[in-house]
Amino acid sequence: MAGNRFRYGQWNGGPDPLAPPYDVRGAVDAVGTEVLAGGSLREALRDLLRRGPQGRGGLDDLAARARRLRREALRRGDLDGAVTRAQALLDQALAAERDELRGRDDDAARFAEAVLDNLPRSTARAVEELSGYQWASDDARRSYQQILDQLRDDVLGQRFAGLRDAVRASADPAAQQRLAEMMGDLNDLLARHGRAEDTTDAFAEFMRRHGDFFPEKPETVDELIDALARRAAAGERLMNSLSERQRAELAGLMQQSLGDRLAGEMSALDANLRALRPDLRWGRGERVRGDQPLDYADAAGALGEIGDLDDLLDQLDQEHPGATLDDVDVDQVARTLGRDAADDVRRLRDLERELRRQGWVSRDAEGLTLSPKALRRLGGTALRRVFADLTAGPRGQHDLRSAGAAGEVSGASRPWQYGDEQPLDVVRTLTRAVSRAGPTVPVQLAVDDFEVVETERRASAAVVLCVDLSYSMISQGRWGPMKQTALALAHLMETRFPQDALQIVGFGREAMTLTQQELAAVEPDLEQGTNLQHALRLAGRHLRRHPDAEPVVLVVTDGEPTAHLDPDDGEALFHWPPLPETIEATVREVDRLSRYGATLNLFMLGDDPGLRRFVDAVARRSRGRMFTPDTDDLGEYVVSDYLRSRQSRR
Repeated sequence: MAGNRFRYGQWNGGPDPLAPPYDVRGAVDAVGTEVLAGGSLREALRDLLRRGPQGRGGLDDLAARARRLRREALRRGDLDGAVTRAQALLDQALAAERDELRGRDDDAARFAEAVLDNLPRSTARAVEELSGYQWASDDARRSYQQILDQLRDDVLGQRFAGLRDAVRASADPAAQQRLAEMMGDLNDLLARHGRAEDTTDAFAEFMRRHGDFFPEKPETVDELIDALARRAAAGERLMNSLSERQRAELAGLMQQSLGDRLAGEMSALDANLRALRPDLRWGRGERVRGDQPLDYADAAGALGEIGDLDDLLDQLDQEHPGATLDDVDVDQVARTLGRDAADDVRRLRDLERELRRQGWVSRDAEGLTLSPKALRRLGGTALRRVFADLTAGPRGQHDLRSAGAAGEVSGASRPWQYGDEQPLDVVRTLTRAVSRAGPTVPVQLAVDDFEVVETERRASAAVVLCVDLSYSMISQGRWGPMKQTALALAHLMETRFPQDALQIVGFGREAMTLTQQELAAVEPDLEQGTNLQHALRLAGRHLRRHPDAEPVVLVVTDGEPTAHLDPDDGEALFHWPPLPETIEATVREVDRLSRYGATLNLFMLGDDPGLRRFVDAVARRSRGRMFTPDTDDLGEYVVSDYLRSRQSRR
């Protein structure tokens, strides 16, 4: 209506309804914090989903709830309740029959009493022998029939969920006939499906004839199989959970209650379902304990619930290779843990998908890993931490906002030439245009008006950062600072000095080149050995690939060399204490780098006397420098040394 007036303001009715249920950047930063502290990248990503965003609603919470429900199900009651109830009804029937027989004084009554007195102690066998007995007492006959009817109704009601009302009438011969026909058609359908035949039309015809037995209305054969197989597996687990005597008793009672035809069809159905769904826990039993006797349906239901919870726990564990949250059955979570738990899974799934959609993570054969985009953010975080601690040198030297490949501004400008990549000098460009064309609005620009900022020429450098990956680095708390240092240096060079070429080399018993992504994900080498010789050899290869750049080698280590490559077969040889051959092989690589003109600076972590002597000798021999920073100051030392060397080259 024209007279309506609307006012808009800040939402003040609780949480913002339009806000996303997850903070993607916050999740990435949380992973980065763990990695920079020395944690495993894959473990950090895994923990993000296990703990959940902001530490709530994660897979661990859901798994804890599932385990609690499983413990409660294991204490639900006595699985032998079906046999116990049958025994109680049998005792009731026999007592009523004996009361009736005592009031008669004919030979038939005495013979009937003898039959009752000689019944087997086994409930199942006693029920079987009484199948043809002519009851004198109507109450006794009803109690006996109740044994068969209740167990038959429980078994069929458990196998065909939702049919309890239908199977109540299964004592009627016509109802039993129709039930047997349904199970025969069902077994035929499943057998054809197991032979990979097209069962689309057969399934439609089956549902047309027998759809009233399945009020849940399955839409495909597979949906029908899934529902029936879970219940059949629960019944099988019930039998496996009983003692041998209890199992024999219950099997005998079921045979009597179902009759030969239904029992045969039930056995064939179980065989078909087992073949079609072999992944279910068919042969497993549980130690369910409790004071309350459970009838067949309740006992099988408890074991079915335990089986569903076990399946759910497997999904929530996410342990198998290539596991994703798409593997978690949200409907099953809702059935077992409730709707709020299903909402938590959906939020986690949305977070994982959003991390992939926005390019923060990617997936490989081993699971999630950070993408280059996330690594740039992680490197930026590491660099900001390093710069926060830096106090030496002018602050402007460390400001990332002045990043660029053109060099430091000299204060002068010159006319623009084709091919120039320097930034425009806007003030002088406009001044030239106004001087040429006068103070008009808008200002008319010509090609000759453009001037660019003059920058100092900057030489490029080939930089190799060799980082120790031996187990002592993590055992002594140096793993996190090492990663933070390498990622900070890589980000600094990528954003501010892109003309410099960085190669990261990690070395344990052997050395290997690492990308930033590989460095973030690398795990400590549990093999003993510090093969600096191999690392320096890989460093030399990088330097030779950039012959016009200034060669710089930075080494971070906490142990003297204890391994080198065998000159004959190239295998890594380890020995402690260090062999003379190892020291000589390492020094030869140092000399090769020195002859190539490389600057070799070493950052020594720890206070091992042998390491100090070796590092000091190498620094003097290569005309480099030795640094002994505290672990927390490593990044500051390495980045400052790199910036100092850049300043000296300008």
